[in-house]
Amino acid sequence: MAFKSLLTSLCTAAVLLASVAAQSNNTNSTDLDDHPYIPPGPNDLRGPCPGLNTLANHGYLPRDGRNLNVSVIVDAGFNGYHMEADILGIAAKVATLTSRDPLSFTLDDIKLHGNIEHDASVSRADFITGDNVHFNETIFSVLANANPGVDFYNTTSAGQVQHTRLAQSTATNPNLTNTDKEFFIRSVESAFYLSAMGDPVTGVAPKNFVQIFFREERLPIAEGWKRSEVPINSDTLGPLFNSIAAQSNWTRGEGCHWVMLSPNDPVLRFGAMFQ
Repeated sequence: MAFKSLLTSLCTAAVLLASVAAQSNNTNSTDLDDHPYIPPGPNDLRGPCPGLNTLANHGYLPRDGRNLNVSVIVDAGFNGYHMEADILGIAAKVATLTSRDPLSFTLDDIKLHGNIEHDASVSRADFITGDNVHFNETIFSVLANANPGVDFYNTTSAGQVQHTRLAQSTATNPNLTNTDKEFFIRSVESAFYLSAMGDPVTGVAPKNFVQIFFREERLPIAEGWKRSEVPINSDTLGPLFNSIAAQSNWTRGEGCHWVMLSPNDPVLRFGAMFQ
């Protein structure tokens, strides 16, 4: 399914699910020197998303991982990664549904299975294992060892990694969820790590940058990484998404397309929106 078509469907779903309006008030990048890396403390919350965890570890998001909303997420993504709101805003709107608090959510809330968290991650185990939050080196080894013989990842390797991880989850997870929604999220995430750690136009990213990003949830500034001068948005992510999708040879699984609203609420099913 084409990137633009899926994006349009998800935009419609996000509007129906959360009527939250957000607009970034900061159009200038923040000096990286003002955002040093500080590992999370014992009372700080983190979740299954390395991109958001990294923003918290650098203080673009609240370092305690609390009091998040759409505007806070969008501003942090822009300042930290030069990522515009057209993609990140959708994920943030849906993530608001993971919390019982109507005004904010935490990084830990995002672990709710079936919202934006998903099976067949490239760095986290599936929910069925009991820990879908913490970085898993065994899971990540598929990506870490991809594209052998060169020092970069690209859309070809990203698609092959997705294919392998989905095959692993298919073989080990009897409750695997693998619909258009999960495929979209996985492919956008892959396009994102290539863009944020590398070139948003070509989708080529140095391996050491990507590995530091996932393993340490740190911007590899000391190693030479710089925030992209090219904004990351649907126009740049679209071609990368389509290339990754083609390389992944994805096959739709059975089941409805759904988004979990909260730990104690029923599942909202809206499969028709993604057809």
